[in-house]
Amino acid sequence: MLQCTAFAEVPEMGTLVVLTAMNPEPGRTPGAPGVPGVPELPELDDVLLCELGEHDDRTEHAAQLWAGEMAASRDLWMFWADADGRRRFRFAELPPCPAVMRTLATGEREVCVLFDRHSAPHSWDVTDPLGDLMAERLRQEVERERGGASDGGAERGGGGEREGGGEGEGDANGGGAGVTPSG
Repeated sequence: MLQCTAFAEVPEMGTLVVLTAMNPEPGRTPGAPGVPGVPELPELDDVLLCELGEHDDRTEHAAQLWAGEMAASRDLWMFWADADGRRRFRFAELPPCPAVMRTLATGEREVCVLFDRHSAPHSWDVTDPLGDLMAERLRQEVERERGGASDGGAERGGGGEREGGGEGEGDANGGGAGVTPSG
């Protein structure tokens, strides 16, 4: 399933209020080092992309705003929805999803990076088309810098550049990433 492509600017004042109101870990006083009463806030992105798989309008968009320390085991999530021409935000401090996918053959484990009780599917079933596009563009740029691709083939994103079966190309099902770069 493809990742939802909705994005939202982070409401700075609302975020500041929520982060300062969050309970600090036991034995730790909130505040910037050497400045009493000033909260030590993490550096945040200005814009967040919904981390859920594609969904209908009844489901709120969600993005992790801040990940708590290991001991805290709760993350700050921002939810938003558009209704009546207005965007509404809400914040929630939630535990992580407990789901773990295990591959018996290799012993590998992959944890779901979403919040507990999220709407299905889990994060490992969500494909990030933007991330895949950026990775492909980076791969093409490195290939060009090393002189391994002709200018025409690298710019078109097709042709002979997939010949030779390089590592990491395609997916486990033999297909591509779902987004083909154009331009």
